[in-house]
Amino acid sequence: MLIQLVVYEAGSAPRDVVTRHPGGLGGTVVGLVLVAHSPELVRGLRAMVAQAAPGVPVGLAAGSAHGRLGTSAPRVLEALQETLAASRGDGAVVLVDLGSATMAVEIALEEATEAERRLTRLSGGPIVEGAILAAVEAAAGAGLDGVLAAADGAAVVPKLPGDERG
Repeated sequence: MLIQLVVYEAGSAPRDVVTRHPGGLGGTVVGLVLVAHSPELVRGLRAMVAQAAPGVPVGLAAGSAHGRLGTSAPRVLEALQETLAASRGDGAVVLVDLGSATMAVEIALEEATEAERRLTRLSGGPIVEGAILAAVEAAAGAGLDGVLAAADGAAVVPKLPGDERG
C-alpha cells in the first residue's frame, strides 16, 4: 500500500508531497517539528531530512510574527497540528535550536488538546543530528518513543575522531 505524505511549513500551503510505503512494514509514520529562531536554518535542515528519510512529515516553526529571528507559540502549535495530521495519529517529536525555543513549545502545548499533547514528545537532543537520526528511525517504522530516543541519543554521538563521549 502506498500513501502520500505532505510536508508542512506553518503559515504556508502544503508542499513536498512524497509517495512512499508508510514506515516500512508496520505503517507507523512519526513526524518531526523543527522549532528554531531562523527560518533559513529549519528550511535547510528539512532539505537534509528529506534526503535522509524521504516521506517523513516535517513541520517548521521559525521566526517571529514580524519576520525577525525568534520563535512564536502560535506558529509552533500550527506546525504541530499539521504534522500530527500528516502522521495520521502516530505522533510527532519536536526538536528546538536553543533553550528559549522550548518556552514557545511549552506555551503551544498548553493550547494543544489533550490528544495532541499525548502524541507529542519534546527532544533535548541537538536539532541537526537529532532530526536526521530521528527521521531515519521514523522512516524505518519506529514508534513515537523510539523516534524520541534517536533524537535524544544524538547528544552523545561522537563527531570527532577519537571522541569517546557516551
